[in-house]
Amino acid sequence: MIASVAFRNFKALRNTTLDLAPFNLVIGPNGSGKTSLIQALVRLRDLALSPSATVSPFSPRAEALELSFRFAPPHADVEARISCSAELVWDLLQVKSPSPERWAAVRDDLARLRSYVFDHTAMAAGSPLSEGGQLAADGANLAAVLGQWQRSQPAVFGQAETEFCRLLPEFIRLEIRQKRDGRQSITAVLGDGSVVPAENLSQGTFYSLAMVALACDPQPPPVLCIEEMDRGIHPRMLREVRDLLYRLSYPASVGASAEGAGGSPDRTPVQIIATTHSPYLLDLFREHPEEVVIAQKQGQEARFERLADRPDLPELLQEGTLGDMWFSGILGGVPDEDSESRWNDKPQPGR
Repeated sequence: MIASVAFRNFKALRNTTLDLAPFNLVIGPNGSGKTSLIQALVRLRDLALSPSATVSPFSPRAEALELSFRFAPPHADVEARISCSAELVWDLLQVKSPSPERWAAVRDDLARLRSYVFDHTAMAAGSPLSEGGQLAADGANLAAVLGQWQRSQPAVFGQAETEFCRLLPEFIRLEIRQKRDGRQSITAVLGDGSVVPAENLSQGTFYSLAMVALACDPQPPPVLCIEEMDRGIHPRMLREVRDLLYRLSYPASVGASAEGAGGSPDRTPVQIIATTHSPYLLDLFREHPEEVVIAQKQGQEARFERLADRPDLPELLQEGTLGDMWFSGILGGVPDEDSESRWNDKPQPGR
């Protein structure tokens, strides 16, 4: 797992450090660094694997533009830094490690880091069975992944099907069919036996199925990033989606009751970094403020703050729901007043 990320002049993140937990829900306005956090992690992965990247001991001089990463035990003595070899070209990787073997172990984990921004249109289009390995960043090969499970790991497919039908009880079965062009396509069977083809499945149905696929993956990544994890999902289903991901981050505490959907106690925990703009999703973390990260933006500068670190948190929790306090601005993590006033000053439709 990644223990922390420190930012110096990376986009709007001018000077801020974020300690990462097993599960991290990042909230905040547009342009506050939520996506930049994920981009920094993906950049680290790509540079760690690139043969053209420069890997060398730390230079004694601090860089004006820098990303610094620390890792959790057993790799707490490994540190990586990314800086610029030219103006705003983040391509210089420096590594501090007690041995090449220790960095190689970290690099192997980083190679499996995954980041997702799901696209229901891409998922509905289907994909060749040959693409049924790792779920693509936009979920475009979801049908192929499920098709491969159906053929080679039927127990895993059955678990995914069971979870999907539990989330959306109007469906009783999933079917992966081959189209005339050879692509695998997802269809879902309703309780009356009628079949809903991929092109007629809703955005939320695809997003829910993609989340189920992540939770049921027999070889999950060590680090998983999801942008807008609530996207397209009804507020009443958000608890179920959160709990699916909890099974990945806390497999031992979930116990045997969740086995088959990311809940095996023998699994290595998956570190999750997820973003949201949903106050309904935030409400579900009232008992776990240590998992909530608030991206605060003031002018052109942004910083991260963990909700559990606020000294006034006990008083805040007595005031109302986290979602309401976020929406009202009490927690911060909202557009600044200048941005709101500029919007309100514009003529609005129907006003």
